Amino acid sequence: MLPSISLAQEIGLGVLLVAVLVWVLGLGRLMRGGRAHRAEPAVRQGLPMIPAQRVAAGHPMETVQLTEAEEQAFAGLVRTIPLH
Repeated sequence: MLPSISLAQEIGLGVLLVAVLVWVLGLGRLMRGGRAHRAEPAVRQGLPMIPAQRVAAGHPMETVQLTEAEEQAFAGLVRTIPLH
């Protein structure tokens, strides 16, 4: 027993130390378990919650007619995007 603190403070300190220990062990298990036990597919085939893209000419509300100048500007913009 520590002479400078009361019994209630010692009990509170013990409970706090146990809670911190449980939290640290749980966090370590969560971090380790998230990497080691999860089976990763060799190749991801897309996200299941996103539907597959329809044909290029979709619904009329989803298409926009571009002028020749707009098409050229868009092509120039796409060429500036770095590919990694």
